Amino acid sequence: MSLLGNILWIIFGGGGIAALLYALFGVLLCLTIVGIPFGLQCFRQAGAVLAPFGKEVRNVPGEEGCLPMAFNLIWLLVAGWGIALAHVSAAIACGITIIGIPFAIQHFKLIIVALFPFGHRLEPKE
Repeated sequence: MSLLGNILWIIFGGGGIAALLYALFGVLLCLTIVGIPFGLQCFRQAGAVLAPFGKEVRNVPGEEGCLPMAFNLIWLLVAGWGIALAHVSAAIACGITIIGIPFAIQHFKLIIVALFPFGHRLEPKE
């Protein structure tokens, strides 16, 4: 069921477009030395956005401390709030129809990862 959900997500739920945008911004951020950690997070996000069905948000062990917190703050101020707002808008648009409710749930799940990518990751459910 997750495979079918992920295929439909890429086509109809906005996953394909979001993954392409994350990958594009990841490439642009990796062109600068300062942007490399943020670019790598964009690539991680692109993979997460491609297949969110059957996964849940988990804390990443080893990514606690001052540096990830500072990176999350920079990310939140520069890009995170806009990406989260896009997920909220897409979730509302998908949630209007009964067929789009599963896509809306996935968009809401991706908000925490969009706001705070350092220390959070989408991993398969156990």
